[in-house]
Amino acid sequence: MKKFVALSLFSLVLTGCVNPGKASVQPEQLQSHRFVLESVNGKAVKTSATQPEISFGELQDLSLIKNITVSGVMCNRFSGQGKLAEGELKVKTLAMTRKLCTDPQLNELDHTISDILRAGVQVDLTEDQLTLATAEKTLTFKRAE
Repeated sequence: MKKFVALSLFSLVLTGCVNPGKASVQPEQLQSHRFVLESVNGKAVKTSATQPEISFGELQDLSLIKNITVSGVMCNRFSGQGKLAEGELKVKTLAMTRKLCTDPQLNELDHTISDILRAGVQVDLTEDQLTLATAEKTLTFKRAE
């Protein structure tokens, strides 16, 4: 009986040390970092012009939802104030320049980044790799500092 109690207590202690779920990305992990786009849905992005990128600026803590500044360039430059909560980033008011690019891939990326940021996108940061994912699209970035 003593062995059973000791084993049970030991199991409870070990259970308390295990992280049952994946921790969501916090705004502080993204702040002041710049990421360069590497792939969309697993396909490498190769452009003749500037490399598409996204960066995150100063953040403001308002209650439980944290605001973060998002900016970058695909073909056009974009920026906005977003909210990052429970691993989801939403940028409802996203401003974007409106030039037409000669590279059709960059034009498509403009629409993609605009759509996913406005609708809400799951954010994952693993070491130097940032992933923005929805059910239809997955954008993979690499830290560029």
